[in-house]
Amino acid sequence: MAAWLVVTAKIKDREAFMACGYSQRAAEILEQHGGRYVIRAPGAQVLEGQGADGASVVVSEWPSREAALGFYNSPEYAEAKRLREGLAEIDVTLVGA
Repeated sequence: MAAWLVVTAKIKDREAFMACGYSQRAAEILEQHGGRYVIRAPGAQVLEGQGADGASVVVSEWPSREAALGFYNSPEYAEAKRLREGLAEIDVTLVGA
């Protein structure tokens, strides 16, 4: 059954974030693990609750919860996450079976 990773990123310095190489590397690893992007967009508007107005939102779809967790917990992705350290505040939520 499908699962989704929902990422909210409040980026401190968009130019530095885009230049750090994280987005490209994460996309490569995501594809290797069977994921696909549903949306990648900046400028979220919070309509209710705590949230991060203006944040970027990334939603990826996975064939299963296990596949999503395989990606997220992989050594390759752990290495990629280091590229964005200090450049953004990130929240990641896993939804689905």
